Amino acid sequence: MTLLSLIAALLLEQVRPLGNRNRVWLLFTRYANHLERNLNAGSNRHGVLAWLAAIVPFVAVALGVFYLLDMVSSALAFAWSVFVLYLTMGFRHFSGAFSDISLALAEGRDFDARQALAQWTGQPTSELSVNEISRLAIEQGVIDTYRHVFGTMFWFVILPGPAGALLYRLSVMLAQKWGDRWSEEDRFGRFAAQALAWLDWVPVRLTAASFAIMGDFEDAVYCWRSQARTWGNYAHGILLASAAGAIGVKLGDPLRQDYTVRFRPELGVGDEADPYYLKSAVGLVWRSALLWLGVILLMSLTFHIG
Repeated sequence: MTLLSLIAALLLEQVRPLGNRNRVWLLFTRYANHLERNLNAGSNRHGVLAWLAAIVPFVAVALGVFYLLDMVSSALAFAWSVFVLYLTMGFRHFSGAFSDISLALAEGRDFDARQALAQWTGQPTSELSVNEISRLAIEQGVIDTYRHVFGTMFWFVILPGPAGALLYRLSVMLAQKWGDRWSEEDRFGRFAAQALAWLDWVPVRLTAASFAIMGDFEDAVYCWRSQARTWGNYAHGILLASAAGAIGVKLGDPLRQDYTVRFRPELGVGDEADPYYLKSAVGLVWRSALLWLGVILLMSLTFHIG
């Protein structure tokens, strides 16, 4: 049922993609805002309580509904798992934006490519060259794909029912909302950032390993080991360095933004990024996703045979 649920959710999401600003996630965002207003006293302890209050009830309800439906009919439990996965996964967040940028660059519409990239990443793009657009799009695509596909898939497989997928998705949202802002003066978001780092530890490395297997293994492993720690976010560094090595492209490096140069470490080996490598990145992600589905299939067959 796990494999079938993943395939059904991926197909449903391809046919009818669900945006980030859908009603379900907007309601959760408002609830998170309410918790922050009422519980944020600047301490880590209050951040832990807020994180638990934001996530535990929803995960418990999702798991409880799954078991209740399973007692009635396994088909209903399957449909519930697919529905929750549909809400939490998002391959089209990656492929849709990639397609728009790739098509615009192929047709010489650099301005449209910059606009699409700015809308996707939330970063200033008016000064970026074609190579810089390609580089930033690949970086954002790798991170988004991990967040919306591989991380979600991993925890869906590990925990019963749809609990893992929902736990991971909500943890990502809280880390982006609270965790990115924590400081020594305001530790409210510290636990949200730490919780996501714990949840990411294994799937980040499995994703990087799958990039290496489905691409240039030697370069992917070399870049992972020698370059990942130079990136500000180590988990992101692992993903980006391994992906860059796997497809033979250079990522990172300085960007021209806001009338200045934003210096960043170099990731990857090989050629400068260009629109061709956008297609290479999409291919790497799809091959890696199929690898994960194949491994899940083997695990399922082994379980049933045993």
